Amino acid sequence: MLTPGDPIPDFTLQTDSGASVSRAGLLGTRYVLYFYPKDDTPGCTKEACSFRDNLPDFKAIGAQVFGVSADDEGKHAKFVKKYALNFPLLADPEHAFIEACGLWLEKSMYGKKYMGIHRGTYVVDAQGQVEKVWEKVKPETHGADVLAYLKS
Repeated sequence: MLTPGDPIPDFTLQTDSGASVSRAGLLGTRYVLYFYPKDDTPGCTKEACSFRDNLPDFKAIGAQVFGVSADDEGKHAKFVKKYALNFPLLADPEHAFIEACGLWLEKSMYGKKYMGIHRGTYVVDAQGQVEKVWEKVKPETHGADVLAYLKS
């Protein structure tokens, strides 16, 4: 994982609506990148809805929110529509950005090992550097937890 003070790796990713978001385009803005394993799964849905429900307060303090997973734009679009998500989801199907951020790791389920996304979050400052890191999150309250940090 990245640590506070590290620069966010360069990226340009497509959103659920087909727009492009890049590190360069976000310079001058404080933003949240939360990484999650898969669209429309129980924990990921709870986490996305937590950010959705808190988004007006993120906007009020000038912070943008982006969800990042290896799902493609089409899956993201269905997830956004199904749960009325009000922030962009970034598609990284080749997981190059996820890997560069240190969140593509070996996982284990029922004794079977596989590579996948480790749930984690970065707050990025206006200069494009990591300001705060969450290595472990509680999906149900994560949006509110990140918001509380940003307001402190």
